[in-house]
Amino acid sequence: MTQTTPETAADTAAVHALVDQLEVAWSEHDAKKFADLFAPVGTVVLPGDILLDGRAHIQGFMAQAYQGPYKGTKVTGRPLVTHFHTADTAIMVTEGGVLAPGETEVAPQRAIRATWVCVRLQGKWLLAAYQNSPLNVPAA
Repeated sequence: MTQTTPETAADTAAVHALVDQLEVAWSEHDAKKFADLFAPVGTVVLPGDILLDGRAHIQGFMAQAYQGPYKGTKVTGRPLVTHFHTADTAIMVTEGGVLAPGETEVAPQRAIRATWVCVRLQGKWLLAAYQNSPLNVPAA
């Protein structure tokens, strides 16, 4: 469900476009294009002990990941919830995950939900923070 008013319809589309832009950057394995979707002081928190702070750190991590565990992969996601807290700040929750080579659907063990903190800086929507968690956590 997306909270949309006539005043925010264009902004909702622009925030949702970040998902598409991230998918394109990932499919091209372009770490710079990926990192440029983030604010200069953007952060990424991933499962485990991964905290990426700032574009340079994000770019470096993704460059290595595209040569290692993410080589040949794609990523997919779809917005579930989008809320604007100010005219220049939105929170978006998505569902998706990493697609292994040849996959068209995310395997359950790689399905995630993610929270995106989106900010408009100098007229452009960027990610201030991104965090994801596994969707299917094994029972203890």
